[in-house]
Amino acid sequence: MPRTATKRSSKKKTSQQTEALGAEAPKAEVTTLQGEANQEASNECVVASMPQASTDIVAPGTEATQRSESNGPVQVEGHASTIEPATAQENTPPAIDQPAMSGTVTVEKSAVVLAISPDQAKLPLNIAELQAMDMVELTKLANEYGVDNVGTLRKHDIIYQIVKRAAEKAGVMFAEGVLEVLPDGFGFLRSQSFNYLAGPEDIYVSPSQIRRFNLQTGNVVAGLIRPPKEGERFFALLKIEAIDHEDPEKAKQRTHFDNLTPLFPNKRFILETEPDELSTRVLDLVCPIGKGTRGLIVAPPRTGKTILLQKIANAILRNNPEVHVVILLIDERPEEVTDMKRTCKGAEVISSTFDEPPERHVQVAEIVLEKARRMVERKHDVVILLDSITRLARAYNAIQPHSGKILSGGIDANALHKPKRFFGSARNVEEGGSLTIIATALIDTGSRMDEVIFEEFKGTGNMEVHLDRALVDRRIFPSINIERSGTRKEELLYHPDEYQRIVLLRRALTGVPPVEAMELLLNKLRKTKSNIEFLLSLSV
Repeated sequence: MPRTATKRSSKKKTSQQTEALGAEAPKAEVTTLQGEANQEASNECVVASMPQASTDIVAPGTEATQRSESNGPVQVEGHASTIEPATAQENTPPAIDQPAMSGTVTVEKSAVVLAISPDQAKLPLNIAELQAMDMVELTKLANEYGVDNVGTLRKHDIIYQIVKRAAEKAGVMFAEGVLEVLPDGFGFLRSQSFNYLAGPEDIYVSPSQIRRFNLQTGNVVAGLIRPPKEGERFFALLKIEAIDHEDPEKAKQRTHFDNLTPLFPNKRFILETEPDELSTRVLDLVCPIGKGTRGLIVAPPRTGKTILLQKIANAILRNNPEVHVVILLIDERPEEVTDMKRTCKGAEVISSTFDEPPERHVQVAEIVLEKARRMVERKHDVVILLDSITRLARAYNAIQPHSGKILSGGIDANALHKPKRFFGSARNVEEGGSLTIIATALIDTGSRMDEVIFEEFKGTGNMEVHLDRALVDRRIFPSINIERSGTRKEELLYHPDEYQRIVLLRRALTGVPPVEAMELLLNKLRKTKSNIEFLLSLSV
């Protein structure tokens, strides 16, 4: 194609886009790259160059010649691809200064060949690996890359500077993160290492990519990224390599979570591990947990609910290593977050401490829930241990716009809808997969609001564990009130012979005061090495 004709068509197309988008829309100059004469149309590569600073992208092992000073065509050997530029309105959201990104590559006096995969391109760094490093390793790496004033920078800023310098050398890098789609249509890849907190190293995802691959909040997206251009603040996603660790085209064919068929839990999590781990043995006998259980741990303050959650998490991780366990701590103390991470190794611990604003609590909870829903759509078993649903409901109430309908305790009438949606997402799915949610609910705190929240969630679950203050005062753990605790449809979780003996145990403990009942059960369990041995010792 003659170069003069290309320029005329480019100017005409640019003027039409400018009139449609307004004066603020960036102008794009489209240049056609022609290959060798024998390759003809199959080797054409359309490259959109934006008016920002250029980025050089060179994949190893590929030969290319640079554009001449007269801006002539680039000759590319052995590579053919077409990149369709999205509109400037999608690439640059007006609300914030976001990168103009839709899978385009800027070329100016440089050799360009797109890297097809991270293995072929041999990229030097992975952002997820940087985010998982401790500060000692990160500081050492920052010094190697020549980052100035490392001691005065936060971890987010150090990672940003390292990635920026590495991307300038390599051209592109590989990144992976959990997508959060914002109301404006674009999104960002957040990091699990930073509890999905917004940071300068987050990856911008354009609206065109979100629409093309039908992306939703909670999708784990991996792909090639480029550094920010002049006037941009974030790294931008260049090419999507995988969605939820699957091929992007395959990921588009899933059934939405809301269209899956919910069933009663019919497969049990065996929590029993060691003979002297009595808490999980008692749970197996009194209130079993199944795949898809929606459970409440009703607890006054300082009754051991957090320790009980830790033991449940460790038991599931040990007996069911294929299950993805998420521990979500809302409005908790920072030292408890650290203790939970060190105690429950193998679980994904996500937290928003009490010094964070309510909006932060809500954002973390929604990303965790949406990520779990996406995993269930892929027929995985997911367990979320939430501490606590009372504080999550308080956060939703704090950010809820005033509706004029106030319930007792200062709860807005519409504030509990989203916490109920969170809790109600737990289900066993007929098509495969399950989402189990075990949440703690606070009572006897002296707050009328907490009592109202508990009353709203009471009866919505299919398993309840009641902790008793009288047992804690006697230093008896687990402090479970046996008579008030139980699981609905528990006959679906037990073997028929096992269920008959569970019924006998329940009858024997009915009417016995909580302290005496738990002491009697613990004494019997200490004399046996397993729950099966204990049940067989019961006379039918």
